[in-house]
Amino acid sequence: MADPKEHAPADGARLDFAGAMSYGDYLQLDNLLAAQAPRSGDHNEMLFIVQHQATELWMKLMLHELRAARSAIRDDDLSSGFKMLSRVARIMAQLNQSWDVLATLTPAEYSAFRGSLGSSSGFQSYQYRAIEFLLGNKDAIKMSPHRHRDDLHGPLEKLLAEPSLYDEAIRVLARRGFAIDAAVVERDWSVSHAFNESVLQAWVDVYKSTGKNWDLYELAEKLVDLEDAFRQWRFRHATTVERVIGFKRGTGGTSGVSYLKRVVEGVLFPELWQARTSL
Repeated sequence: MADPKEHAPADGARLDFAGAMSYGDYLQLDNLLAAQAPRSGDHNEMLFIVQHQATELWMKLMLHELRAARSAIRDDDLSSGFKMLSRVARIMAQLNQSWDVLATLTPAEYSAFRGSLGSSSGFQSYQYRAIEFLLGNKDAIKMSPHRHRDDLHGPLEKLLAEPSLYDEAIRVLARRGFAIDAAVVERDWSVSHAFNESVLQAWVDVYKSTGKNWDLYELAEKLVDLEDAFRQWRFRHATTVERVIGFKRGTGGTSGVSYLKRVVEGVLFPELWQARTSL
């Protein structure tokens, strides 16, 4: 009988995982790789499923980082928040590149399995909705697709009622002594932040005096980086959808590309963009 040592790798890599945790065990790959269940039998449906599942995994990490960043900013630990916001911007860059893969799907190829989606649509992504709420784009009606799931609707309702990441950034400005209107610092958080002149002036002052407000200046730029990447993601989404289905209605009932193009025009942190004009 051959000696097993003769077949052992020279670098000493472990080969026997009976009773020990392996790479696949740690990552639960059996569950993860069994989660792709094409319904049409069409070859290209696998691409569509993997693309969207991978996006949801990245969004899970985004939510993890955004929640932590919001907490850090609320606690005046800005430097920790910067690290997390930088990571989220990089995640968005990764997601932006992923549209290139989905764009290899031709209109005819997508049409071959589109009927298998039923009424399912990315509009119903509760993680995406949570990200929007954390970034300040609040709209209670968009929780409606999840009313039948208390485990999803409850956390979204909680996020809707809490200050967003940008709300916490504005509250930092107020704590630092900038003259922020009281109605902005304490308000109904379930409504999206509306442009406010006192907030604009505070950011302009930060940009004009970066020497004494360096961390606030860095916070401003991290937020701009984040919205820049988020806008690109929305744009690439709309462009890819138009490329694949044109102006057909979305599977979830929206107007499709027309709806997505309106979404692209939304602004999350209005004063930070207006500050460029005011400086």
